[in-house]
Amino acid sequence: MPRARAASETPSEPGKARYYMISVVAKAYGIHPQTLRLYEREGLLKPSRTDGNTRLYSEDDLKRLEVILNLTRELGVNLAGVEIVLNMRRKMEQVQSEVGGFVAWVRQELARAALEGWQERLQQALVRLPPAPGGADAGEAKRDV
Repeated sequence: MPRARAASETPSEPGKARYYMISVVAKAYGIHPQTLRLYEREGLLKPSRTDGNTRLYSEDDLKRLEVILNLTRELGVNLAGVEIVLNMRRKMEQVQSEVGGFVAWVRQELARAALEGWQERLQQALVRLPPAPGGADAGEAKRDV
């Protein structure tokens, strides 16, 4: 599937986001502009708008459009199914991010614990507890009384 490119041939400045008008996107992906408007009405795409209310599609919008088109064209998924798939992808990315944060925290804590000598402190912290009441030693304690 071809990626849409800006109407002009001049490259954008580094760090500056590129945006594409609806006609450029529709032509590049071989779809009608009304299809893009439908995807927006259904909440599948959310292009930004200019002050004059012109739709502008970002690189992220184009990636999302490619997923939508793949699901509908290649896999035959209807728009309701596309919405479910996109929501599940978003939730999976969120969980993946949270797990990555947790793993980073665990690694940080393990590194900190290793620097603090936690194994030695753990060995020193272990003490023998007196026998529990009612245990094997309870009979001996009663006999001594």
